[in-house]
Order: sequence, then structure tokens, then C-alpha cells
Amino acid sequence: MIFSISEAFAQSGSSSTGAAVGNIIFMFVLLAIFYFLILRPQKKQADAHKQMIENLQRDDSVVTSGGILGRVHRIDDDIAVVDVGEVEVSPKVFKPVRVKIRKSTITAVTVKAGLPVESSEASK
Repeated sequence: MIFSISEAFAQSGSSSTGAAVGNIIFMFVLLAIFYFLILRPQKKQADAHKQMIENLQRDDSVVTSGGILGRVHRIDDDIAVVDVGEVEVSPKVFKPVRVKIRKSTITAVTVKAGLPVESSEASK
């Protein structure tokens, strides 16, 4: 009962064209599922991020991918200067701390410039 590989293939017979068509249809269905579940949502998310970066303006409150919270001070081509706080230089004299970051590292705009901040106290 020792079989060689060539004998095993010889016993399987020839493949039918129906199985080949079924395999091709399965591949197209698998590619369509991959596109609608992975590629399309990822492209929408990238387009939304690009739109957010294009609409960035001075005094927007932002969050970076590193977790830095700040307010946009100035925007250059690919760089944004963000105020992240103040440092006390001498008693009662404070200077802003500004950080240069790439605009692509901004993950969210928390408050848009010029829009009033809604508080829970105002709604009561």
C-alpha cells in the first residue's frame, strides 16, 4: 500500500471547467469583500483627515498623534506652530511655549476657532 505522488495525482482525474469557473467567481467575491470592508473605509478616513488638515486655521484647539494638546498659533506649508502652555519667566511674567509640528501629525480638532464652546452649565 505504498503510493507515490504521481499515482495519487493520476487517480484524481482531470479538473472540470465548472470548478475553474467557481474558483474564479470565489476570487472576485473575495476581492469585493476585501474592497468594501477594508480599502474603501480606509480611503474615506484618509480623505476626511486630509480635509481636516486643509481646513486647519489659527486658534483651533488640536490633539496630535503624540497626545499633545494645544492651540494653533501659526500655519506654514507643512508645519503648524502650536501653543502648548505657558512658562513663568519671572513673577507675574509668562511666556507661551510653542512647538513646531507637522500638520499630518494632528489627529483631531477639538474646538474650531470662532465657534463658542458649549458647556454643560449653559444648558441647565
